[in-house]
Amino acid sequence: MARPLAGPQTLLRTLNGRAILETLARRGPLTRNALVTETGLSRTAVTQVLRMLESASAVAPAGVDRETRGPAAGRVALHPQLGLAAAVHVDGHAAHVVLVDPTGAVRAEHHAAFPVRGDRVEHIVELVTACRRVVAGPLELVVVGIPGIVTADGGIRDDQGPDGGAFKNSLSAGLGCPVRVENDVNLAALAELTAGTGAELASFALLLLDDGLGAGIVIDGVLHRGFSGVAGEVMYLPQTPLPIGAPVLGDDVVRDLALGNGRDPDLTIDQHLDDAAAGDPAAIAMATEMGRRLTLVAGSVALVLDPEAFILSGSAAHPAMLDAVADYAEQLAPQLPLRFVVSSFGPEAPLVGAAGEAASALRATVFSRLLPGSDRSSR
Repeated sequence: MARPLAGPQTLLRTLNGRAILETLARRGPLTRNALVTETGLSRTAVTQVLRMLESASAVAPAGVDRETRGPAAGRVALHPQLGLAAAVHVDGHAAHVVLVDPTGAVRAEHHAAFPVRGDRVEHIVELVTACRRVVAGPLELVVVGIPGIVTADGGIRDDQGPDGGAFKNSLSAGLGCPVRVENDVNLAALAELTAGTGAELASFALLLLDDGLGAGIVIDGVLHRGFSGVAGEVMYLPQTPLPIGAPVLGDDVVRDLALGNGRDPDLTIDQHLDDAAAGDPAAIAMATEMGRRLTLVAGSVALVLDPEAFILSGSAAHPAMLDAVADYAEQLAPQLPLRFVVSSFGPEAPLVGAAGEAASALRATVFSRLLPGSDRSSR
């Protein structure tokens, strides 16, 4: 017979409490019998821990289960006001904010373009504040996905140069909670890794085309950020006949391609690709060149990292772009076979990744506060 786990009762209660909280976060409302089955704990242990969690306002009644046979049993769930986290995706034009609870469910959402002369920190604070008017609960933390190189301490280096952590610190002060800043393409890769196309891949590189071209690199199931956060900055990989340091693909490049092909340079990448899909010869020429450049970027990455596949996201997943990439990849296949797949989340991938990271960090924060010694027990 297996011997019972030795140790202080407070430690056992903490471990059991974390198991129950994690299960409720993952599965939603459950009966006591379901918690016994899911956690492997005894019914007595589940009852004792639930009593402790109820007294701490960590869980609350959530109706009854009428789907199983027998008498209706009461269900419990994480307390609806246990805490909230904000996930933010910032691009060159707008900010998109969602509030999530510890289960990862979206409780409120706002999206708005940046004002022409406004401050982007103030704009994000306003959007988060608008979300908080919709749902009650303390805001525990914020995860922000943003273009540019993000250092380990949350500093941003973009076209304006390094900010020394000014954005992160200002946003944290404006919202009154910790802020984590992450590269937006890395968050898109995390979304694919945890719940998308990348979940079935041991390694992959996500190529996201928006204002610019970036990569999120996953090796053996782990996101690779690089020593200083530069990993994935593929927009400047050398390509003949481009000069060293010239961007390979992005808004500025597409504007030049449009001028060279007699098209309106003010159209977006997707508008050019829409016209290519409709059969416009000049737009098709542009799509062909964009597909060639993106495929060569993938080839350069493949020669160094040899990922299982490349996940195309943003404008890179447009049907006209997919056709152009497939055509050029077929030409390279005898020397360098490349596999391309499409993102599960499209343009929303960075926000999905930010929401997932925010919910995970929120659970760690709230559960550690609720369960004495849980930091120690989880190491």
